[in-house]
Amino acid sequence: MKTNILPAIRLTLVSLVFFMGIYTLAVYGVAQFAPNKGKGEIIIQGDKKYYANIGQSFTDDKYFYSRPSAVGYNAAGSGGSNKGPSNPDYLAEVQSRIDTFLVHNPGIEKSQIPSDLVTASGSGLDPNISVQAAKVQVKRIAMVRNISEENIQKLISENTQKPLLGLFGTEKINVLKLNLELDNLR
Repeated sequence: MKTNILPAIRLTLVSLVFFMGIYTLAVYGVAQFAPNKGKGEIIIQGDKKYYANIGQSFTDDKYFYSRPSAVGYNAAGSGGSNKGPSNPDYLAEVQSRIDTFLVHNPGIEKSQIPSDLVTASGSGLDPNISVQAAKVQVKRIAMVRNISEENIQKLISENTQKPLLGLFGTEKINVLKLNLELDNLR
C-alpha cells in the first residue's frame, strides 16, 4: 500500500504545480504575442465597444441574423444544448427557428435555409455564419434598407474569411463585422 500511495501523492503534487503554475504561465506568455494580448478582438464604433470573437444576437430585419445560441449569447456560460438530433424539444426549437426565418424572408424555401441559421453551435457563442447563410438573407436586407442586392453581395464578398492556408476550415463571415459594415453602407 505504501508503494502505491506515495507515488500517487507525488504525482498529484507535480501535476498541481505544473498545471496551475508552469502551464498557465506558458499559455499566458504565448497570449502576450497575440493581437490585443489574447483578450479577443475588440471593435470600437462610435461610443460602443464590441467583441468580434463572441457571437451576438441580431434579430432586426435590417441586419444579417446571427447563429442561434443555446446560452443566450452569454459568454460567462458557453455551451451547447446537449440535446440530441432526435430530441422532440430540440426538433420543435429548430422548427420554430425555421418558421420564424421563413416569415421574415418571404420567397425563401425551407430547403434553402442553411443549417447554421437554425442550429446553435457547440459553444453557443459562434460569431460566424456561412457564406450561404449570408446570401440567403440578401433580399430581405435589400428590401428593408432600400439598398441594391448587388451592393450587399459585394459587402458579403469583402467580409468573407477564407480557410486558413486555403485548407483548414470553410469560408465564413463574422456577423458583427458584416452588420457594422452594413450600417456604414449608405
